[in-house]
Amino acid sequence: MQDSIPWYADVRDALSIPLVSFGKTTITLWSVVYVLALLLLLIWGSGLLRRLMIRTLSRTKRVDAAVSEAIGSITRYAVVTIGLLMLVQTAGIDLTTLNVLAGAVGVGVGFGLQNIASNFISGIILLVGRPIKIGDRIEVAGVDGDVVEIGARATTVVTNDNIAIIVPNSLFVSESVVNWSLSDRRVRFKIPVSVAYGSDVRKAEQALLAVAAADKDVLDTPPPAVRFMEFGDSGLHLELRVWSESLIHKKGVLMSQLNFAIYDAFAEAGIEVPFPQRVVHLRGHAPEVGAPTPLREEPAQPREPEDPDGDPTPYRTV
Repeated sequence: MQDSIPWYADVRDALSIPLVSFGKTTITLWSVVYVLALLLLLIWGSGLLRRLMIRTLSRTKRVDAAVSEAIGSITRYAVVTIGLLMLVQTAGIDLTTLNVLAGAVGVGVGFGLQNIASNFISGIILLVGRPIKIGDRIEVAGVDGDVVEIGARATTVVTNDNIAIIVPNSLFVSESVVNWSLSDRRVRFKIPVSVAYGSDVRKAEQALLAVAAADKDVLDTPPPAVRFMEFGDSGLHLELRVWSESLIHKKGVLMSQLNFAIYDAFAEAGIEVPFPQRVVHLRGHAPEVGAPTPLREEPAQPREPEDPDGDPTPYRTV
């Protein structure tokens, strides 16, 4: 019945035209259309599967949204890759003749995409293992800021200057990472303070504790503490140790407001803040300031004897 339709035969003949032949495999226009149509269907179906997995994992409330997104994306890539290989085989395209070419291309692409693959795998490790999370305060490779996004290739960190820095995910796996809020958001800060020799150290300790107790960003538990660190060259070195969980993202703000309060408290209590001093001892007598410098007399040079004619005679030693 279908062969009796003129247009069907024409379409079938047109789609059966060979385009490329290699080995025993002949690629026709029909095989190309077949693979493209099913590939579009495969991409649409994998996207639907990804959204379904993300929605299902998000309902459990045990998996973070970023982790759900990563699992859904990995599943989609796997489905598309496996489905594409199956489509090519069902279309009658034998890939065994392309093994050598595919191997050479694969080696070149592998070297070129080495960093991308490393960052992608590191991103999966970050999303599954969760050593860092969105909102954490971190320090890595000289970058200090808040994590705002964890992607498949890189992580976005925003500094206190509101500058977004894109950090490759591989650095979080290969480098040492300081996470200020991984297990507990309480962080201890150390503020060094010096007082002059002769000051009442106990009075300075009470002033520092009063400053810490009056600051709203300092926690009462664990309580603040003062440590006498050492006898310095110019003064006595103390250290105020306080805990905070509200300003862990703004360390400079907390230390600045505590330093302002410490300066005012010391000024009110009459505690002197030292400055570098040196005592120089001079050996011998030094001339008075403004006194004229005595002139230095040059020793007289011996004169050579002269002969009666007035000619100089060389001086000889016998």
